[in-house]
Amino acid sequence: MKVQLNKTHFPVTTLGFGKRVGLWFQGCSIRCSGCISRDTWDKDESRAIEVEDLLVTLAPWLNTADGLTISGGEPLDQPDGLYEFLCLLRPRFQGDIVLFSGHKHEIIFNRFATIASQVDVVISEPYEPSAGSSLELRGSDNQRIFLLTELARSRYPVNLDRQARSPNRKLDVVVDGENVWMVGIPSTGDMARVRRSLAKRGFNCHTSDQLPIRS
Repeated sequence: MKVQLNKTHFPVTTLGFGKRVGLWFQGCSIRCSGCISRDTWDKDESRAIEVEDLLVTLAPWLNTADGLTISGGEPLDQPDGLYEFLCLLRPRFQGDIVLFSGHKHEIIFNRFATIASQVDVVISEPYEPSAGSSLELRGSDNQRIFLLTELARSRYPVNLDRQARSPNRKLDVVVDGENVWMVGIPSTGDMARVRRSLAKRGFNCHTSDQLPIRS
């Protein structure tokens, strides 16, 4: 079984507890208005990888990571591959698993219940720019956080679903050859300000920044 991936990265410190493996799926059928991860929307067979090969690639990171965050794109657009990955990952990994999805939580816990049973935290609902952006670990305030396991409830605040965003929100900055990209959930208007600042300094800044504010 294969899954299409946009990228992987370690360490990620902005999408859950501790230092995490970040895993971004390629392809999204939801395509929320205002999403800034549009480079993850289109399916791309050239980005497909066998699940077993992916686990081998991630193994050195998993040995030291506190958790793993799955985003996209829309991970639930590849349910079979995602489920196989989670079933093989669980016996090999003691950290918590966070799943970002643009589906409503009713759909996740009914149509994708077997996948939900394999993760510790689900962050659900489509990104809605008009909903505001004042809550922790999500791009818009309509989105929900569900702590599903004892591990999740021991690591995350019990009121995380309605917890206000920290005023000191940070982004991970990744230098990859000649490219620089960021991981995390920006506040409204942050990326426009970054682009303007970089442009004044003569740098090109593409709009497909790797920031999963909706996923």
